[in-house]
Amino acid sequence: MLSADKLKQLSKQRGITTNALAGHLAGGRLNKKKAVTAVRNWQKGLLKPHPRAEEVRRLASALGVEVSDLASWESTYRYAPGSARKARLVTQLIVGLGVQDAMDVLKFTRKRAAPMVNQVLKCAIADADTQKADVDNLYVSYARVDDAGIRIGTKRWIPKDRGKAHPIRKTACHIHVTVTQV
Repeated sequence: MLSADKLKQLSKQRGITTNALAGHLAGGRLNKKKAVTAVRNWQKGLLKPHPRAEEVRRLASALGVEVSDLASWESTYRYAPGSARKARLVTQLIVGLGVQDAMDVLKFTRKRAAPMVNQVLKCAIADADTQKADVDNLYVSYARVDDAGIRIGTKRWIPKDRGKAHPIRKTACHIHVTVTQV
């Protein structure tokens, strides 16, 4: 996946304008006008249109860097059992840390969400490793937890006084972790 921060930073360091980057992209599935719009969106962090591997290769060659220098790797755990509010406490601990430090922090965190976040982090590291990134120089650049509502199959009721019934709400969440190379 293309890292918006790195794209913006490298284009500013190299002094390459958006139009120059779009000129390298034009000719494939994007014409000049759509390429300019795409590069502007990618620098803002909007992945519309979604950058393909060939387009990322062209951007890397235009900037004079390796493809792995522009990439970030994301992994997701969808419908993880547990509250999003409680899982956010765990993900806030690891943002900005190196991956080894983040795994150490998660190993000794006594929260229910810590093993789930650790699993997602390991998936992102494995994805980076398969795409030939330097695993020793990875850090957690972004981690977020979204609410997924009530878990499927857990709609239950508990009887209360005078014929009332209160719902038992077991919630789920989506955990997203992104790692980037330094």
